[in-house]
Amino acid sequence: MLRKVIPAVAAAGIGIGAFAGFAHGSEGDAVAGGPSVAKTKLSRNTAAKAGASAVTVRAAGAGSARGQAAAADFPTWGTRWVLHATADINSPSVGMINKSAPGQDRITADYQVDTGHKVCEGNACSTFMAHITGPVSGFLSVVAVDIPQDRLPGVPVQGSPQPPQPGGTRQEMLNRAATWLTANGGAQVPYSQAKVWKDGYRQDCSGYVSMALALPTPGTNTVGLATNRGITRPISVGELRPGDLLIDAAGDNNTRHVVIFEKWNNDAHSSYTAYEQRGGHGTDHRSLTYGLPGGDAEFKPYRPVKFGD
Repeated sequence: MLRKVIPAVAAAGIGIGAFAGFAHGSEGDAVAGGPSVAKTKLSRNTAAKAGASAVTVRAAGAGSARGQAAAADFPTWGTRWVLHATADINSPSVGMINKSAPGQDRITADYQVDTGHKVCEGNACSTFMAHITGPVSGFLSVVAVDIPQDRLPGVPVQGSPQPPQPGGTRQEMLNRAATWLTANGGAQVPYSQAKVWKDGYRQDCSGYVSMALALPTPGTNTVGLATNRGITRPISVGELRPGDLLIDAAGDNNTRHVVIFEKWNNDAHSSYTAYEQRGGHGTDHRSLTYGLPGGDAEFKPYRPVKFGD
Protein backbone atom coordinates (compact mmCIF):
# COMPACT_ATOMS: atom_id res chain seq x y z
CA MET A 1 0.00 0.00 0.00
CA LEU A 2 2.56 2.55 -1.19
CA ARG A 3 1.56 6.15 -0.69
CA LYS A 4 2.78 8.26 -3.59
CA VAL A 5 1.08 11.62 -3.10
CA ILE A 6 1.12 14.20 -0.35
CA PRO A 7 -1.79 16.39 0.78
CA ALA A 8 -1.37 19.93 -0.51
CA VAL A 9 -1.97 23.17 1.35
CA ALA A 10 -4.43 24.23 -1.33
CA ALA A 11 -5.68 22.98 -4.66
CA ALA A 12 -3.72 24.39 -7.57
CA GLY A 13 -5.58 26.84 -9.79
CA ILE A 14 -8.83 26.94 -7.81
CA GLY A 15 -9.96 30.53 -7.39
CA ILE A 16 -12.41 32.00 -4.90
CA GLY A 17 -14.08 34.36 -7.36
CA ALA A 18 -17.15 33.67 -9.50
CA PHE A 19 -16.90 30.98 -12.15
CA ALA A 20 -18.09 31.68 -15.67
CA GLY A 21 -19.06 28.28 -16.98
CA PHE A 22 -21.56 25.82 -15.55
CA ALA A 23 -24.78 27.45 -14.44
CA HIS A 24 -24.49 25.21 -11.42
CA GLY A 25 -22.49 22.17 -10.40
CA SER A 26 -22.99 18.63 -11.58
CA GLU A 27 -22.30 15.19 -10.24
CA GLY A 28 -21.03 11.80 -11.25
CA ASP A 29 -22.03 8.28 -10.37
CA ALA A 30 -18.60 6.60 -10.20
CA VAL A 31 -15.47 7.00 -8.13
CA ALA A 32 -11.98 6.88 -9.50
CA GLY A 33 -8.67 8.21 -8.27
CA GLY A 34 -7.84 10.19 -5.15
CA PRO A 35 -8.39 13.69 -3.80
CA SER A 36 -8.32 16.55 -6.29
CA VAL A 37 -5.37 18.37 -4.76
CA ALA A 38 -2.01 19.39 -6.11
CA LYS A 39 0.13 16.25 -6.01
CA THR A 40 3.84 15.79 -5.54
CA LYS A 41 5.61 12.47 -5.99
CA LEU A 42 7.06 11.14 -2.79
CA SER A 43 9.24 8.09 -2.31
CA ARG A 44 8.29 6.33 0.89
CA ASN A 45 10.69 4.27 2.94
CA THR A 46 8.73 1.97 5.21
CA ALA A 47 11.68 -0.28 5.93
CA ALA A 48 13.96 0.37 8.87
CA LYS A 49 17.10 2.28 7.95
CA ALA A 50 20.49 0.92 8.88
CA GLY A 51 21.13 1.49 12.55
CA ALA A 52 17.63 2.83 13.24
CA SER A 53 14.21 1.31 13.68
CA ALA A 54 11.33 2.75 11.69
CA VAL A 55 8.91 1.91 14.52
CA THR A 56 9.84 2.04 18.19
CA VAL A 57 7.57 0.28 20.70
CA ARG A 58 7.72 0.92 24.44
CA ALA A 59 5.57 0.28 27.50
CA ALA A 60 3.51 3.11 28.90
CA GLY A 61 4.32 4.15 32.45
CA ALA A 62 2.37 2.85 35.40
CA GLY A 63 0.79 6.27 35.80
CA SER A 64 -0.64 6.21 32.29
CA ALA A 65 -4.41 6.49 31.97
CA ARG A 66 -4.29 3.19 30.11
CA GLY A 67 -1.90 1.43 32.48
CA GLN A 68 0.59 -0.75 30.70
CA ALA A 69 -0.85 -0.29 27.20
CA ALA A 70 1.75 -0.25 24.47
CA ALA A 71 2.89 3.03 22.96
CA ALA A 72 4.79 3.30 19.70
CA ASP A 73 6.57 5.90 17.61
CA PHE A 74 5.86 6.01 13.87
CA PRO A 75 7.09 8.06 10.92
CA THR A 76 4.59 10.13 8.94
CA TRP A 77 4.42 11.42 5.38
CA GLY A 78 2.87 14.35 3.54
CA THR A 79 2.02 17.77 4.94
CA ARG A 80 -0.63 19.47 7.07
CA TRP A 81 -2.44 16.47 8.52
CA VAL A 82 -5.25 17.58 10.86
CA LEU A 83 -5.71 16.07 14.34
CA HIS A 84 -9.26 15.75 15.65
CA ALA A 85 -10.83 15.93 19.10
CA THR A 86 -12.41 12.48 18.79
CA ALA A 87 -12.10 9.42 16.51
CA ASP A 88 -14.32 11.15 13.96
CA ILE A 89 -12.91 13.11 11.02
CA ASN A 90 -15.78 15.57 11.36
CA SER A 91 -14.98 16.41 14.98
CA PRO A 92 -13.20 19.72 15.73
CA SER A 93 -9.55 20.20 14.84
CA VAL A 94 -7.16 20.22 17.79
CA GLY A 95 -3.84 20.51 15.98
CA MET A 96 -1.77 19.66 12.96
CA ILE A 97 1.40 17.73 12.11
CA ASN A 98 3.91 18.24 9.30
CA LYS A 99 2.98 21.92 9.06
CA SER A 100 5.93 22.98 6.93
CA ALA A 101 7.65 19.90 5.50
CA PRO A 102 6.59 16.39 4.41
CA GLY A 103 7.16 13.80 7.12
CA GLN A 104 8.84 16.22 9.52
CA ASP A 105 7.01 14.83 12.57
CA ARG A 106 7.04 11.38 14.13
CA ILE A 107 3.96 10.50 16.13
CA THR A 108 3.52 8.50 19.33
CA ALA A 109 0.32 6.45 19.57
CA ASP A 110 -1.06 4.55 22.56
CA TYR A 111 -4.23 3.10 20.98
CA GLN A 112 -6.30 3.18 17.79
CA VAL A 113 -10.00 3.01 16.90
CA ASP A 114 -11.58 1.21 13.98
CA THR A 115 -14.21 3.79 13.01
CA GLY A 116 -15.68 1.74 10.17
CA HIS A 117 -15.43 4.90 8.05
CA LYS A 118 -12.88 4.67 5.25
CA VAL A 119 -10.49 7.56 4.65
CA CYS A 120 -8.37 7.59 1.48
CA GLU A 121 -5.40 9.58 0.27
CA GLY A 122 -4.07 8.58 -3.12
CA ASN A 123 -4.01 4.78 -3.24
CA ALA A 124 -3.89 4.40 0.56
CA CYS A 125 -7.06 3.83 2.62
CA SER A 126 -7.80 3.05 6.27
CA THR A 127 -10.75 2.95 8.65
CA PHE A 128 -8.49 3.41 11.67
CA MET A 129 -7.79 6.57 13.63
CA ALA A 130 -4.88 6.63 16.05
CA HIS A 131 -4.91 8.37 19.40
CA ILE A 132 -1.58 10.14 19.45
CA THR A 133 0.13 11.67 22.45
CA GLY A 134 2.98 13.43 20.69
CA PRO A 135 4.10 15.77 19.26
CA VAL A 136 0.53 16.97 19.91
CA SER A 137 -2.47 15.12 21.31
CA GLY A 138 -5.55 14.10 19.34
CA PHE A 139 -6.86 11.58 16.83
CA LEU A 140 -5.14 11.15 13.46
CA SER A 141 -6.10 9.02 10.47
CA VAL A 142 -3.69 6.12 10.07
CA VAL A 143 -3.47 7.09 6.38
CA ALA A 144 -1.04 9.81 7.54
CA VAL A 145 1.38 7.26 8.99
CA ASP A 146 4.24 6.08 6.75
CA ILE A 147 3.65 2.34 7.07
CA PRO A 148 2.47 -0.28 4.56
CA GLN A 149 -0.40 -1.48 6.79
CA ASP A 150 -3.87 0.08 7.12
CA ARG A 151 -3.55 0.05 10.93
CA LEU A 152 -0.73 0.61 13.42
CA PRO A 153 1.12 -2.63 14.13
CA GLY A 154 1.50 -3.47 17.81
CA VAL A 155 -0.91 -0.75 18.98
CA PRO A 156 -4.10 -1.82 20.83
CA VAL A 157 -7.46 -1.37 19.12
CA GLN A 158 -10.20 0.19 21.20
CA GLY A 159 -13.89 0.07 20.28
CA SER A 160 -15.39 -1.34 17.08
CA PRO A 161 -16.72 -0.10 13.75
CA GLN A 162 -19.67 2.26 14.05
CA PRO A 163 -22.36 2.15 11.35
CA PRO A 164 -23.64 5.44 9.90
CA GLN A 165 -26.15 6.95 12.27
CA PRO A 166 -29.65 7.58 10.88
CA GLY A 167 -30.37 10.37 13.35
CA GLY A 168 -28.73 13.74 13.81
CA THR A 169 -29.86 17.33 14.02
CA ARG A 170 -30.20 19.98 11.36
CA GLN A 171 -27.44 22.03 12.96
CA GLU A 172 -25.09 19.04 12.95
CA MET A 173 -25.71 18.65 9.24
CA LEU A 174 -24.97 22.32 8.57
CA ASN A 175 -21.84 22.12 10.71
CA ARG A 176 -20.62 19.17 8.65
CA ALA A 177 -21.37 21.05 5.42
CA ALA A 178 -19.32 24.02 6.62
CA THR A 179 -16.22 21.88 7.22
CA TRP A 180 -15.50 21.58 3.48
CA LEU A 181 -15.27 25.38 3.14
CA THR A 182 -11.84 25.28 4.80
CA ALA A 183 -10.86 21.59 4.69
CA ASN A 184 -8.31 22.08 1.91
CA GLY A 185 -5.59 23.78 3.97
CA GLY A 186 -7.91 26.68 4.76
CA ALA A 187 -9.53 26.71 1.30
CA GLN A 188 -12.59 25.00 -0.12
CA VAL A 189 -12.56 21.37 -1.24
CA PRO A 190 -12.16 21.42 -5.06
CA TYR A 191 -14.90 20.00 -7.26
CA SER A 192 -14.56 16.65 -9.02
CA GLN A 193 -17.05 14.07 -10.26
CA ALA A 194 -14.38 11.35 -10.25
CA LYS A 195 -12.31 11.89 -7.11
CA VAL A 196 -12.91 11.51 -3.38
CA TRP A 197 -11.80 13.74 -0.54
CA LYS A 198 -9.80 12.56 2.48
CA ASP A 199 -13.00 11.71 4.36
CA GLY A 200 -13.93 9.22 1.63
CA TYR A 201 -16.74 11.23 0.00
CA ARG A 202 -16.94 12.07 -3.70
CA GLN A 203 -16.10 15.71 -4.41
CA ASP A 204 -19.23 16.55 -6.40
CA CYS A 205 -22.53 18.01 -5.25
CA SER A 206 -24.20 14.76 -4.23
CA GLY A 207 -21.06 13.42 -2.56
CA TYR A 208 -20.91 16.64 -0.56
CA VAL A 209 -24.55 16.38 0.54
CA SER A 210 -24.00 12.71 1.40
CA MET A 211 -21.11 13.80 3.63
CA ALA A 212 -23.26 16.42 5.35
CA LEU A 213 -25.98 13.82 5.93
CA ALA A 214 -23.43 11.23 7.15
CA LEU A 215 -24.55 8.73 4.51
CA PRO A 216 -22.20 5.85 3.61
CA THR A 217 -19.12 6.76 1.57
CA PRO A 218 -18.48 7.64 -1.21
CA GLY A 219 -22.03 9.03 -1.32
CA THR A 220 -25.19 8.46 -3.33
CA ASN A 221 -25.92 10.37 -6.54
CA THR A 222 -28.36 13.22 -7.11
CA VAL A 223 -31.12 10.98 -8.44
CA GLY A 224 -30.79 8.78 -5.37
CA LEU A 225 -31.06 11.78 -3.06
CA ALA A 226 -34.33 12.76 -4.76
CA THR A 227 -35.94 9.33 -5.20
CA ASN A 228 -34.80 7.18 -2.27
CA ARG A 229 -37.54 7.57 0.35
CA GLY A 230 -35.16 6.18 2.94
CA ILE A 231 -33.16 9.41 2.49
CA THR A 232 -35.61 12.21 1.57
CA ARG A 233 -39.27 13.01 1.00
CA PRO A 234 -40.78 15.81 -1.14
CA ILE A 235 -41.97 18.99 0.58
CA SER A 236 -43.20 22.40 -0.57
CA VAL A 237 -40.98 25.47 -0.93
CA GLY A 238 -42.88 27.12 1.91
CA GLU A 239 -41.87 24.27 4.23
CA LEU A 240 -38.12 24.72 3.71
CA ARG A 241 -36.11 24.65 6.92
CA PRO A 242 -32.34 24.62 7.60
CA GLY A 243 -30.83 21.38 6.30
CA ASP A 244 -33.49 20.68 3.69
CA LEU A 245 -32.42 20.13 0.08
CA LEU A 246 -33.24 21.61 -3.30
CA ILE A 247 -32.59 19.09 -6.06
CA ASP A 248 -32.56 19.13 -9.85
CA ALA A 249 -32.60 15.42 -10.66
CA ALA A 250 -33.44 15.83 -14.36
CA GLY A 251 -31.07 15.55 -17.30
CA ASP A 252 -27.59 14.07 -17.05
CA ASN A 253 -24.55 14.36 -14.82
CA ASN A 254 -23.69 17.74 -16.38
CA THR A 255 -27.04 19.31 -15.42
CA ARG A 256 -28.17 17.57 -12.21
CA HIS A 257 -27.43 19.40 -8.97
CA VAL A 258 -28.32 19.55 -5.28
CA VAL A 259 -27.85 22.29 -2.67
CA ILE A 260 -28.40 22.49 1.10
CA PHE A 261 -30.86 25.15 2.26
CA GLU A 262 -29.66 27.15 5.27
CA LYS A 263 -31.95 30.18 5.65
CA TRP A 264 -34.17 32.68 3.88
CA ASN A 265 -32.48 35.97 3.08
CA ASN A 266 -35.60 38.13 3.49
CA ASP A 267 -39.24 38.07 4.54
CA ALA A 268 -40.34 37.92 0.91
CA HIS A 269 -38.49 34.60 0.48
CA SER A 270 -37.06 35.81 -2.83
CA SER A 271 -33.67 34.18 -2.19
CA TYR A 272 -31.96 31.97 0.33
CA THR A 273 -28.47 31.12 1.58
CA ALA A 274 -27.25 27.63 0.80
CA TYR A 275 -24.24 25.33 0.94
CA GLU A 276 -23.22 23.66 -2.31
CA GLN A 277 -20.37 21.91 -4.11
CA ARG A 278 -20.30 23.43 -7.59
CA GLY A 279 -18.34 22.87 -10.76
CA GLY A 280 -15.30 25.07 -11.38
CA HIS A 281 -15.23 26.32 -7.79
CA GLY A 282 -15.77 23.66 -5.15
CA THR A 283 -17.48 24.16 -1.81
CA ASP A 284 -19.48 27.39 -1.57
CA HIS A 285 -21.82 29.19 0.81
CA ARG A 286 -23.85 31.78 -1.10
CA SER A 287 -27.22 33.27 -1.98
CA LEU A 288 -29.34 31.30 -4.49
CA THR A 289 -32.76 31.30 -6.14
CA TYR A 290 -32.89 27.70 -7.42
CA GLY A 291 -36.47 26.43 -7.21
CA LEU A 292 -37.99 29.86 -6.58
CA PRO A 293 -40.12 31.99 -8.93
CA GLY A 294 -37.70 33.53 -11.41
CA GLY A 295 -35.06 30.95 -10.56
CA ASP A 296 -34.30 27.52 -11.99
CA ALA A 297 -37.69 25.77 -11.94
CA GLU A 298 -36.13 22.28 -12.25
CA PHE A 299 -35.15 22.38 -8.58
CA LYS A 300 -37.60 20.77 -6.16
CA PRO A 301 -37.52 20.85 -2.33
CA TYR A 302 -36.91 17.72 -0.27
CA ARG A 303 -36.55 16.96 3.44
CA PRO A 304 -34.04 14.46 4.78
CA VAL A 305 -36.06 11.84 6.67
CA LYS A 306 -33.31 11.54 9.30
CA PHE A 307 -34.68 14.71 10.90
CA GLY A 308 -37.87 12.88 11.78
CA ASP A 309 -40.29 15.66 10.87
